[in-house]
Amino acid sequence: MKKQLLIFALFSIGLAFSCQTEKKETETNLETVAEVPGNYGAEISDDGITASVDMINQVEVSGTFEGKIEGKINEVCTKKGCWLTMDLPNGESMRVTFKDYGFFVPTDSQGFPLVLEGVATLTTTDVATLQHFAEDQGKSPEEVAAITEPKREITFEATGVIIKAKA
Repeated sequence: MKKQLLIFALFSIGLAFSCQTEKKETETNLETVAEVPGNYGAEISDDGITASVDMINQVEVSGTFEGKIEGKINEVCTKKGCWLTMDLPNGESMRVTFKDYGFFVPTDSQGFPLVLEGVATLTTTDVATLQHFAEDQGKSPEEVAAITEPKREITFEATGVIIKAKA
């Protein structure tokens, strides 16, 4: 009788732990997916969006653009989510930072569609900053050292971001 009770107790404990572990894994996966879409920074809406090509034209003419655009997240700072990149219709990539370093986006938000509100500027990014960004991307020391020229590019400082669910 004691052997049967002991076997039953060990079986019950083993079953309880295996179910708990499975439940935690499921909850963690659901939390990760559920946490990415949402508003970050200032609360913004997805109306009044300017086409990215029009934003590029305005920046090239006047040096700046203020408003909303939409796109898709390509890369995100893997350390904190303190910047992201998105492709522009002219074939270039645009780096997006967040006003006053006041908010971040999830580090696993690559591939999600988004709406940005803020200011785009034509800038020249110095070598040290480009190397810092490369380190944040997890590039090798050789790849970081290969960056030796500043880059003229459109950058965007966002005051608010909406990350939408993947279609």
